[in-house]
Amino acid sequence: MKKIFIGVLLTGILCCIGILFWYTDYQYALPTPVPAGYQSVKTGEHVQLGTLSLPGDGKPVLLHFFNPACPCSRFNIKYFNSLTEKYKGKANMVVVLMNAAKDTPTAVRKRFAIGVPVIYAPELAKRCGVYSTPQAVILAKGNKLYYRGNYNLTRYCTDPKTEFAKQALDNLLNHVEQTEFQPLATRAYGCSLPECTL
Repeated sequence: MKKIFIGVLLTGILCCIGILFWYTDYQYALPTPVPAGYQSVKTGEHVQLGTLSLPGDGKPVLLHFFNPACPCSRFNIKYFNSLTEKYKGKANMVVVLMNAAKDTPTAVRKRFAIGVPVIYAPELAKRCGVYSTPQAVILAKGNKLYYRGNYNLTRYCTDPKTEFAKQALDNLLNHVEQTEFQPLATRAYGCSLPECTL
């Protein structure tokens, strides 16, 4: 009888763990709700940077909107770091920290081994039409929005067919006209701003 009880208990625990994993995965698969009063920024529109100074060497700029409190951002950081290596010298990459309450830009740079500038500029999210993390924004010459959206369809950025941000950056570097991406590329997934919760 004791063995049966332990077997049932272990089976119940394993089922609960399985359900928890399924629910968590389901949460990550849902699009981020569009906030009330959201102001979209259209492709080709000039992004107002205010007093923020970005590299002005004529290269494209990829702004990586990141919050270490967001699990989706943490899943994505290894892939982002691989992009910074791949495009070194071809594009400027900047991590835009959305919440500096717990971590300073210097601490985040060190903690996640980020080899590009990390800045605290949450106001930039609204100017770029970003309302979740992680998100990629690619600016062409004159700070014109070329792409705003997801890095990949999968959580760990493992599907080479849906490397949306990489495809957009390659298109810009190869002087391809702005193209429309499928809705899965531009529909926001991840943690809602400003609290960065799922």
